[in-house]
Amino acid sequence: MIKELYEQICADNEVRTNLIRLRDELKNEENRREFAYLLGGDFSDLTALLKDEDPKVRKNAALILGKLESEDLLPVLFDAYKKEKTLYIRADYLKALSELDYRPLSESLEEQLFVLRENGEWTPEEWKHVSEEIRILQTMVLRCKGIRHHRFAGGKEKEDVILLTNRRQREATAEQIQKGKITMLAGGLRVEGASLKEVRPIRTYSELLFPLKTSAELPAKQPVLCGETLAAPVLALADRLYNGAGAFLYRIDVRGGGAGTAVAHGSPASTNGGAASDVTGTDWFCVGEYREKKGSYIRKLSAALERVSGARLVNTVTDYEIELRLVLKKDGTFTAMLKPSASFDERFLYRKEVVASSIAPVNAALTARLTLPWLKEGAQVLDPFCGVGTMLIERDRAVKAGTMYGLDIFGEAIEKARRNTRRADCIVNYINRDFFTFRHEYLFDEVITNMPVSAGDGSKQALRQLYHDFFAYIGSLLKEEAVLILYTAAPNYVVESVRKASGFHVEKSFLLNEKNQTTVFVVFWKRP
Repeated sequence: MIKELYEQICADNEVRTNLIRLRDELKNEENRREFAYLLGGDFSDLTALLKDEDPKVRKNAALILGKLESEDLLPVLFDAYKKEKTLYIRADYLKALSELDYRPLSESLEEQLFVLRENGEWTPEEWKHVSEEIRILQTMVLRCKGIRHHRFAGGKEKEDVILLTNRRQREATAEQIQKGKITMLAGGLRVEGASLKEVRPIRTYSELLFPLKTSAELPAKQPVLCGETLAAPVLALADRLYNGAGAFLYRIDVRGGGAGTAVAHGSPASTNGGAASDVTGTDWFCVGEYREKKGSYIRKLSAALERVSGARLVNTVTDYEIELRLVLKKDGTFTAMLKPSASFDERFLYRKEVVASSIAPVNAALTARLTLPWLKEGAQVLDPFCGVGTMLIERDRAVKAGTMYGLDIFGEAIEKARRNTRRADCIVNYINRDFFTFRHEYLFDEVITNMPVSAGDGSKQALRQLYHDFFAYIGSLLKEEAVLILYTAAPNYVVESVRKASGFHVEKSFLLNEKNQTTVFVVFWKRP
């Protein structure tokens, strides 16, 4: 197929169509090797197409040459790029150059970037293409120079923040905040005049966001206006939060709003008049009758941000330092927030290794926080289904435990748990063993665990039986009086098992998620 397509191109037969088909074939690495072998270093037939009258022929020829990974093509492609007058394909030459080691062109690329930025005479239609060219050039220049991230400086003494938390248990986070005015929100809480020194270490919020105050509303139907309005407040906040000169690398995350907002998912013809959900990752962004490809929408918005900020805000999908989050409201305008990069959040740095069933660290921390009155300092603690150790580590963070044991039948999880625990500077005795075969010379004060979500053949009956067996056996490992902290997505099985077993009673339960019924139980044990 590769050879036949190339021969058709060389014979000047349906060149544009065959170039497109050849590009598609070259997505496969094996096909690229075959094509490179076929050419034998002779690129003349393809490079000649860079002068073809049809701009789409030139575009596809350039993109194919970029896939050939030959440094000899670097000056050829760059020269063709400089001479190209058709704006809508110039970015494609840069995409081709990006496939090669373009570091020798670093100064020339930076000079071209400067020229494009300084030329303010683009029409709106021209700017649509030039902004894409600038975006790719900026990424290439940054890669040549090496990406230098800013260092978090801490912001002002008092900042307004939004903490996203478990919807059902917002108070568990609110009660840890001593400074600032707290307002409860549907998915968390807003703190006006918060102390970042106090708020950052709190372990029970999932995300910390900084609300952006803008001089005007942000109409979602006008991405360019949104970008122009947001540039100044984003820069002001970023400069306040971070030390260091130079551009800030950022990404944009656009999310749907509440009930009544029309947001399309998956196709330009579909709308959802009910509660809108996260549109990040979908093909279309829609507000009422306004519809636009999401990628195009974000490019327009980010181009305006870059232009108004004097290129101090640079959009990228990797290595970004900050995230600009836009949440669509019922009235068709955005609420804008800034989320610091992952390096801002140091709470769970120990947890670098996970398995599929691992509990999210914020949920483990929330479990420990909710059950704080029942956690005893110096307790002998057992986690019979410990996974990668998160629950034990977070329990120890909440109240210092005594000796801790973690069991899991999955050997890989145990090895990861040991590494995570070392990073957490914590001591846990991990054993790769089935809980139901575990024996120990002394008994435990406390059990804390994330209960399994499946068992045996994967049926509900098998999981139900596991819960019954758990309560039938666990008493043999407990002291005369003990407490069990159970995080589970099968609360009915806990209640049923407690009722059937002797010596147990549910002291307290905390519903975390109504949809999947995730619940934290405090179960008391007293030997019959």
